[in-house]
Amino acid sequence: MVSSMGKKKKLADEERECLFYDYDECCAGGVDEQGRATELRPLSLSSPHTQAFHLAWLSLFACFFAAFAAPPILPALRPALVLSPSDAPAAAVGSLTATLVGRLAMGPACDILGPRRASGCASLLAALALATTAVTASSPAGFVALRFVAGLSLGNFVANQHWMSGIFAPSAVGLANAVAAGWANVGSAAAQVVMPLAYDLVVLRLGVPVTVAWRVTYLLPCALLVTTGLAVLAFPYDLPRGAGCCSGGSNKSTKNNNMSFWKVVGGGVRDYRAWVLSLTYGYCYGVELIMENVAADFFRKRFRLPMEAAGAAAACFGAMNALARPAGGVASDEVAKVFGMRGRLWVLWAVQTAGAVLCVLVGRMGAAEAPSLAATVAVMVACAAFVQAASGLTFGIVPFVSKRSLGVVSGMTASGGAVGAIVTNRLFFSGSRYTIEEAISLTGAASLVCTLPLALIHFRRHGGMLCGPTAAVDAAYDEDTDYYDDDDVNSDEDYMLLK
Repeated sequence: MVSSMGKKKKLADEERECLFYDYDECCAGGVDEQGRATELRPLSLSSPHTQAFHLAWLSLFACFFAAFAAPPILPALRPALVLSPSDAPAAAVGSLTATLVGRLAMGPACDILGPRRASGCASLLAALALATTAVTASSPAGFVALRFVAGLSLGNFVANQHWMSGIFAPSAVGLANAVAAGWANVGSAAAQVVMPLAYDLVVLRLGVPVTVAWRVTYLLPCALLVTTGLAVLAFPYDLPRGAGCCSGGSNKSTKNNNMSFWKVVGGGVRDYRAWVLSLTYGYCYGVELIMENVAADFFRKRFRLPMEAAGAAAACFGAMNALARPAGGVASDEVAKVFGMRGRLWVLWAVQTAGAVLCVLVGRMGAAEAPSLAATVAVMVACAAFVQAASGLTFGIVPFVSKRSLGVVSGMTASGGAVGAIVTNRLFFSGSRYTIEEAISLTGAASLVCTLPLALIHFRRHGGMLCGPTAAVDAAYDEDTDYYDDDDVNSDEDYMLLK
């Protein structure tokens, strides 16, 4: 027994030497053998894990604020940049396309620089590009460029989730990811309220001419990006290096690190479940992106609200992220305790379907002859709650598709949200074929249809929505490597490893 305790102490000492954190001083207890936090404690500010958590969501919050800074002050931008009715949808597509590009690029950046450095550098580059574009834009093309460079900053979502996945153990990573993403998404709601108020302050209190006032107002999102970017880069701790850098876990780490890059990529790309989740995420998070782009304009036009009031009404949608997305992550974990993966799938389908129906209803209510503002806002808030909870529920399933190709599957799913929003915007919101009320209802109908493929997802050992397990543990499974020896990339044993 003394010998066993001595070995454990030796391993712990070695691990402290090869990790970045000093756990004796900063995080007594609450960490696993790889130095990851085993629970989320938002008020434990002395812990580097908690400090990283708050920096990560605040940094992404600034990105969401910047990405959605333009829609609430569109009435001021239209005369200043001579915008036509078709320019706003084109700029929205540009922003969504930039989001897709940013998220695809952020994955390799996280692998090369680490998620903390990638996040900080991305924020600073986005701030520089946004400031430059705000100063030089003078036409509709400049407006599209403004929204494009702001949309690039949303690539930070990948760094945010990557960082959380590295510093929180499996017992806490689901909640940490959901809360970090949910709180950060509130940045879009803050922009709806703060940007019109800041614009009025610049015009009325500072006396800046209206043609220049919007440029001065854009200093606010730029300042947020710079402040959070510098704070992230100055943070003195990186990811825990884990047991793999210590003698006790090197064998397993070496085998995993020798996995072919293309085999890992192929494991995600060839897994049909990753594509299904990309599609469904395109119509929960994709619906959120659409609504955050058009809600303020919807309230201005249909209810004849001034810029500040329309922004406040639109902010109700994004503000639900503070509770709804984390609630989705918690619900996924709680249902799984009783019903396993089948429960996760059924709850995701039910919640996303409810959100789709409510989205259809928002459009129908707006198209009524004498619409009620209070009732429309109430239904929109309910729609937001279900849509955003579905986003949290989706990422409650993503980690279990493939441990080997987790990064690829996560990137595919996250990018699916931007793709869904781009396609929907081009189909329903571009041109004059549909009114904005009709386009919102059609978006909900598309979400309703695109949620159905969830029934196709199946885990061999845990079943799917419509049928139970079809296979026992595969004899080819290698417990030492955590992977299968064959090329069956769709095998779901990885689900048990992460549960």
